[in-house]
Amino acid sequence: MKTINVINQCNEENYEPLISKVLKKAYKRMNVKKKNTINIILVKSEAIRELNNTYRNTNAVTDVLTFPSDMDGELGDVFISVHTAMEQAKTYGHTFKRELAFLVVHGFLHAIGYDHDTKEKEHIMFNLQEQILNALKISR
Repeated sequence: MKTINVINQCNEENYEPLISKVLKKAYKRMNVKKKNTINIILVKSEAIRELNNTYRNTNAVTDVLTFPSDMDGELGDVFISVHTAMEQAKTYGHTFKRELAFLVVHGFLHAIGYDHDTKEKEHIMFNLQEQILNALKISR
């Protein structure tokens, strides 16, 4: 059984149903079986800036940060800036729901070892993201 923990440090909105639905599809699509627990932490811009500065030495707001876990059964922690997601949704011309779902999948894929530091890896990772989102009928 998968354990999806959603910790919302931002507002009163309940994003858990969407996040759980997206992660269940991602777990299934990627056939992840042994790492059953993932933590999604929704934070404010300043909190993600502090994390980015502390762990990546970059003093800037970002949209998502993933910290994979080396503990048995645990996938890791994915921090998402809700405000940044809202701004990006406007910029990209799609819904906040779509942007949040995208960032959840993006963080999940990082947690299981995917990266986008080369064009080839970016193509693979972004293709997987679109496959998962399309399967959920969450499109741009």
